[in-house]
Amino acid sequence: MIKLTRLDGQAFILNADLIRYVEERPDTFVTLVSGERIVVNEAMDHVVELAIDYQQRKAMLPSLMRTSSRSSPSGNTIRNEARSENHAPASSSNASTAE
Repeated sequence: MIKLTRLDGQAFILNADLIRYVEERPDTFVTLVSGERIVVNEAMDHVVELAIDYQQRKAMLPSLMRTSSRSSPSGNTIRNEARSENHAPASSSNASTAE
C-alpha cells in the first residue's frame, strides 16, 4: 500500500499491486488495472519509487514471519515461531511451592 495525495490535498492509500501504469502530462495520472484513472499531486517518478519500495517490502515480509513445523516422536506437529531471545520458556523447576 502506498500513500498518495489527490489534487484537492486529500491523502489516500492505494494498493500498488493495482497500478497498470503512471503518466505525467503535466498532472500525474495513475491508471489502475480496472481502467480507473486517479490524478495525484505526486510526480510520476515519486509514485514509481513508492510502488517499487512497496514491492520490495512486500517481498521481504514472508522471511520475517516464517514459521517452521516438525513432527514430535508421538507424531504431533510442533510449530517453532520466531520469538524474542529474552523470553525463555518457563521451566518446571522454577515453580513455586505453597507455604
